[in-house]
Amino acid sequence: MASGVKLSTEDLPIRQRRDWLREVIGREYANVEIMPPAAGPLFNEMTIYPWSELRLSSIRSNAIGIERLPNEPMQNGHDAYFAVVLLSGEYKLEQDGREVFLQPGDMTLYDATRPHRIFCPASFSKLIVSIPRPLLKERLAGVERCTAQRIPGNAGMGAVTADFIRSTARRAGELPSSEFAALSEHCADFLTLTLASMRQEAAASSRNREMTLSRIKQFVERNLRDPDLDAAAISSGVGLSSRYVNDIFKDEGATLMRYVWMRRLENCRKDLLSSARAGHSISDIAFTWGFNDLAHFSRSFKERFGVSPRDYRRGAAAAPGRL
Repeated sequence: MASGVKLSTEDLPIRQRRDWLREVIGREYANVEIMPPAAGPLFNEMTIYPWSELRLSSIRSNAIGIERLPNEPMQNGHDAYFAVVLLSGEYKLEQDGREVFLQPGDMTLYDATRPHRIFCPASFSKLIVSIPRPLLKERLAGVERCTAQRIPGNAGMGAVTADFIRSTARRAGELPSSEFAALSEHCADFLTLTLASMRQEAAASSRNREMTLSRIKQFVERNLRDPDLDAAAISSGVGLSSRYVNDIFKDEGATLMRYVWMRRLENCRKDLLSSARAGHSISDIAFTWGFNDLAHFSRSFKERFGVSPRDYRRGAAAAPGRL
């Protein structure tokens, strides 16, 4: 029968548990800092099953925080990705600027060698499948972009894979070693299919966001001259919620209305350079492009281009090759 190694803080005095757990996690998974629960003794119990090239762990714990800091030393055995299936409780993972919250049944993936933070506010249980980095990278190019993302455990390949891992963990102690070992290859296949499916969905979502962003920008360009153009008018014009439109613009490094502000200023700048607009006053140009306060326009222009509109126009007039 497949046999696992059980390790538990209950075998130790309370004052020794934190250091012991930190040493065990550092040996078996990754070098981390441990934040024990604010109230009550630290409890953590893990059963680890070697699983051919993989490894399956079943873990129960009370509230805990775990953090791998930058520049922590890495043992050879740490060079792995960890696929997590949450069985009970709540689980938050942060890695590479992404943050994921799991509910029971959900899955996620993280890189054991890179900085990460895990926080569980109350008692929880989970399964971890450890997959050597070379093995997973060989199976799926770009797997590093799959970390710290929620994989729903109630639909699609996420449900198939989570069910398979849970079922295998429940029966690990009953299966002959040879049969248990044979299941590891299937687990690797399921995980690869799940992550590949997730990447396809992410790519499709990214394309949709790009198309939506382009549609919003086109609407803005068509309506820049309207002084009443604001976030509500843009959202209504493109048929999307204000919240979603602003979320789309996070990728641009600017808010929606700052983008509008920059596009208006850029068109004003071009008109100040244009010989065809030489007879138009600065206020005419500003009002043409949707500004309704000349003082505000002048301050904004200087903030954006470093000089006042008047000085910019004078400098352009003195320079050769005016448009």
